[in-house]
Amino acid sequence: MLAKDATRIVFLILLLVCGSNFCSTFISHYVGIYIYQFDLSMISPIENDSLKPLWLLNFPNIISNDKIVFSSIILGFISSKFCAEVAIGLAFKIEVFVAKILRLFIYVIPLFIMGFIVKLQFDEVLSIIIKDYMFIFVTIAFAQFGYIFLAYFILSNCRVKEFIASLSNMMPASISGFSAMSSVVSMPLSIIGAENNTNNKALARTVVPITVNIHLVGDCFAIRILAYAILKSYGLAEPTLFNYLIFTFYFVLAKFSVAAIPGGGIIVMLPILEQYLGFNTNMMSLITALYILFDPVITCANVLGNGAFVKLIDNILV
Repeated sequence: MLAKDATRIVFLILLLVCGSNFCSTFISHYVGIYIYQFDLSMISPIENDSLKPLWLLNFPNIISNDKIVFSSIILGFISSKFCAEVAIGLAFKIEVFVAKILRLFIYVIPLFIMGFIVKLQFDEVLSIIIKDYMFIFVTIAFAQFGYIFLAYFILSNCRVKEFIASLSNMMPASISGFSAMSSVVSMPLSIIGAENNTNNKALARTVVPITVNIHLVGDCFAIRILAYAILKSYGLAEPTLFNYLIFTFYFVLAKFSVAAIPGGGIIVMLPILEQYLGFNTNMMSLITALYILFDPVITCANVLGNGAFVKLIDNILV
């Protein structure tokens, strides 16, 4: 069944991924408005020459992410009509090449995170961040898990017993995500949990690998709510609904280029925050620090959200 209807199923998955990411990002807008009403202020870190970087590498921005995404979609449609086999072979070679590069960067990212936290502590700002933003962290957690639990409850036909069983099946994967801060590392456990929650086990084995990098409910809530808190901290105006919709559109598109590794979610989003919400260098440094500190909870929410997404696909197709 999966082989026969592969194109239809993949198209449905991608469509629902975009819809789910858009929905959770849009809901987080209203949580962000709630956060924006509070009096938030952030003490600027003390500049310290002793921890200045030894060198800086400034790479030119030849082409923006949104243009790459749009170009890839258009080329994909054209090549599927005229030279599908050639395009598939070329795409596979590019995928292998990119995967090798990413494997190298995966080992560098933990060093980046560790160095960033050491820098925050040296600048005497880490304790300030935890103290001033604890309320924000709690609000994000309530919003994330409230949304996810509601999704599980509805997908369980509002049956408490089935709801609890579905969450229990995904608990090992979510705990793994919390400790490893990576949805990819937790993928084997996510597949097992999703198989136990669905009627079609082959579907679970198909959906989880496809969505592990692109369906990130935890990120959709966390990044947006943190962005509102930082906008208020720096005295910037709250974005209008129209501007937020434009931001959400590019935010959802950028999800397709996220690697589900520690800190990966925020690194990809920094150019979008800068371009569409007016973030400066200090604001981007702050949201990166906050995201990294809260990444275990965000990843846990991402894993649980993917489990709910598989259950949704199963309910639609079965």
